[in-house]
Parts: sequence; C-alpha cells; structure tokens
Amino acid sequence: VQLVALLSVGIGILNLLPIPPLDGGHLLFYGVEAVIRRPVSERMMEMGYRAGLLFVLGFMGFVFWNDLFGC
Repeated sequence: VQLVALLSVGIGILNLLPIPPLDGGHLLFYGVEAVIRRPVSERMMEMGYRAGLLFVLGFMGFVFWNDLFGC
C-alpha cells in the first residue's frame, strides 16, 4: 500500500510541472493570462503544447534508453 501511495504522489507532483501538455501547463497559461490581462493567443498555446509534448516525449525516450542501456 505504501508503494502505491508513493507512486500516486509522485505522479501527482510530476503532473503539476509547468509543461503545457500536463496540468501544470494549464496553470502556467492561466498565470500568464492573469499577468498580461488578456488571453494567450491560440498560436502561442499551440507552440507551447507542441514544445511541451516534444519535451515529455524526449524525456520518456531518455528514460527508456537509460533503462535499456544504462548502468
């Protein structure tokens, strides 16, 4: 039970990172909108989501590679 709780908390914390495809990215865009007092343009949001998705996929690839061929 402790392992499941630890994994759940870890996934929850990672989900709040300010990377656009994750929930923290939504909070980041809300924060930017609050600061600039207007909505973020669709183009900027799309570019942010694409960059965030590439970052997440790159990180997943790195972890996969490290698991297969790392120490």
